Amino acid sequence: MMPIKVPSNLPAKKILEDENVFMMDEHRALHQDIRPLRIAILNLMPLKEDTELQLLRSLSNTPLQVDVTFLTTASYVGKNTALSHLEQFYLTYEDVKAKKFDGLIITGAPVEQMEFEEVAYWEELCDIMEWSKTHVTSTLYLCWGAQAGLYYHYGIRKLPLEKKMFGVFPHRVLKRREPFVRGFDDIFYAPHSRHTEMSAEDIRKNPELTILAESDEAGIFIVLAKEGRQAFVMGHPEYDRVTLDSEYKRDLGKGLPIEIPKNYYPDDDPTKRPLLMWRAHANTMYSNWLNYYVYQNTPYVLD
Repeated sequence: MMPIKVPSNLPAKKILEDENVFMMDEHRALHQDIRPLRIAILNLMPLKEDTELQLLRSLSNTPLQVDVTFLTTASYVGKNTALSHLEQFYLTYEDVKAKKFDGLIITGAPVEQMEFEEVAYWEELCDIMEWSKTHVTSTLYLCWGAQAGLYYHYGIRKLPLEKKMFGVFPHRVLKRREPFVRGFDDIFYAPHSRHTEMSAEDIRKNPELTILAESDEAGIFIVLAKEGRQAFVMGHPEYDRVTLDSEYKRDLGKGLPIEIPKNYYPDDDPTKRPLLMWRAHANTMYSNWLNYYVYQNTPYVLD
């Protein structure tokens, strides 16, 4: 398993160590004669500590050493993560804009029903996406982050759905020779939790974009551009077993219109433990991204 370098006192570190994920603190990393991959994670999710845990878990399945830098927006500070946690473990774009990174992950965000330009940190996110073209070897966009990236870089429209795409859906691989989906089964599952989708027609007619996987029900899932310098994933492969369960019960508690997530609870019974059907492919996807599009393409001397 990959040694992930994180701050010694990051709360996710102890949880991952209990799961037997190899975590490395700064002291040990200094004694290894290896250049770690520098991966920045722009965490736009409201429950940042949950997302930290999910992404670090997803990145833990190759022998590469990874040095993770968490980023947050300076133009908007959410209310769901303690300010002390952000101040201790997060940097902003201003802190890193002079640096180069091997990889960048831009997460989803609960703002998809707003127009992109209405989002409080949109201008800052545009600066980061522009910066990524010259300062990052490969950028992985997730869910709303993927929608934002396709809109900013390629002008692809966002379309509202009649009801929330919510659950775990089967997808099929379209371009098996592409290393991003190497090792995938013909049919694989992935979670979705969103109110919008990107125009499949606009994506298909853009020669710069290659669709690697899609779902009859959930739509286009993985899109690749710039020979892998940009990857757009429309769902949440990093979600853990109970994330959709938490979202479902949260929305029920708020009185929001929400259906039981599809293909998730045994017998569609929310009192039963959810089925975990996507972890193996999620791990494979993140490992493929790190290996084929980051590690094998990044220069040894980044700066």
